[in-house]
Amino acid sequence: MTLLVAAVIVHDRDAGRVALLQRGENARFARGRWHLPVGKSEPGEPITRTAVRELYEETGLTVTPEALEVVHLVHAARGVDAPDGFLTVVFATREWSGELENREPHKHAQVRWTDTGALPDDFVEGDAAALHGYLDGGPRLSLHDWE
Repeated sequence: MTLLVAAVIVHDRDAGRVALLQRGENARFARGRWHLPVGKSEPGEPITRTAVRELYEETGLTVTPEALEVVHLVHAARGVDAPDGFLTVVFATREWSGELENREPHKHAQVRWTDTGALPDDFVEGDAAALHGYLDGGPRLSLHDWE
């Protein structure tokens, strides 16, 4: 069964920055690479609730489901803990409360605001496609590992 995942682009448009996380040395994949706040959906959980929950669990930022806009889909043929693939619904928000913090230091080396004009090169592939698509008005769908 395809795993359902939510990611959130927290976009501080006035300051020209987005919230990013860097995967830590204990990460199960992509150690040291940058990514968006992201996480798996729990059984029976609407994807908007997944986005809200995961964003808070990882960064301490609070957002309401109504402040989320679907901006991209990532469909991958396979992934860690997802041998049958995963579908990531990528949301963007410009409204949140709280202070950005690393609430999962056992998973993330750092969490920070990053200038949209100076995004890291070492980015998790699907998240990079979604973020660049959102910022540049490009594609809203990314396919990975399909032949």
